[in-house]
Amino acid sequence: MSRSDRGTRAMHQALPPALRDAVDDFAEHLSGVRNRSAHTVRAYVTDLVSLLDHAVRMGCVDLAELDLSVLRSWLARQRTTGAARTSLSRRAASARAFSAWAHRAGLLPADVGAALASPRAHRELPSVLRADQAAVLVEAPSRQAPPTNPPAESGPSGAAEAVPLRDRVLLELLYATGVRVSEACGLDVGDVDHGRRVIRVFGKGGRERSVPYGVPAQRALDDWLRRGRPAMVGARSGDALLLGARGGRLNPTTARQIVGAYAEAAGLPRTSPHDLRHSAATHLLEGGADLRAVQELLGHSSLASTQIYTHVSVERLRAAYRQAHPRA
Repeated sequence: MSRSDRGTRAMHQALPPALRDAVDDFAEHLSGVRNRSAHTVRAYVTDLVSLLDHAVRMGCVDLAELDLSVLRSWLARQRTTGAARTSLSRRAASARAFSAWAHRAGLLPADVGAALASPRAHRELPSVLRADQAAVLVEAPSRQAPPTNPPAESGPSGAAEAVPLRDRVLLELLYATGVRVSEACGLDVGDVDHGRRVIRVFGKGGRERSVPYGVPAQRALDDWLRRGRPAMVGARSGDALLLGARGGRLNPTTARQIVGAYAEAAGLPRTSPHDLRHSAATHLLEGGADLRAVQELLGHSSLASTQIYTHVSVERLRAAYRQAHPRA
């Protein structure tokens, strides 16, 4: 358990019983009704415990006493302690979500968070590889030995020869489909439809979508399933598509290390799986894909999340113009 988790737990235990119960009930609502991931629930609970701890310090002993001034005071205190605008925006969203739930549950007489404004988070343009750089990265496992970072995995006999095949299919799928690293690691063998060349992905909130992939990814999948996975499969494998060298499902943290290590070994900019997702979306749009189609492929619930990639494309166009046009 991290130091921040221990601090949150201590603050949670110090809350008055009614407030502590409200936190627990809200967490149960998020996980059981809203089907939020454990990571998301933990982030909401951390924000909520901080808010209610601040409310108690301001003299609120009952949840019904929580009002807009307390919420604003809490955010102002966060700002004075150096919280970034993105953090403030997320914490304000947590407060609004809790306020709406508490009002529906009859714990608050009014949805006091509905009027809570938050600073607009500054959105930096995502890091994007050029198409030729992405090609170098996804083909790297076929051209070079697995990088020493992460350390060479040890596992069943034959696993060493299977690791490059696993790494190749991981990189191909991340770039070909634009899926999140957690979604890629969560794939089962049965989620691959070889005939239609699509994978079934379960995204945020358990939402299911089908994502197509191309011929290079199909070749990598065929090699992995025919020669790689059988050499690494073990008692812990289950139906997992991507395996660690010890036979269990590939961990997203290990997958991030794999991507970063191959990028470094190939002399490419520092690259994460999410950078490959950004690159896939940008290259699709630059190739003429419809924005809503890209939204569906990425599994974005809002088109606003997808629109940032149009800015990436425009910036690349401007850079090319400035470099090439004589009167730029």
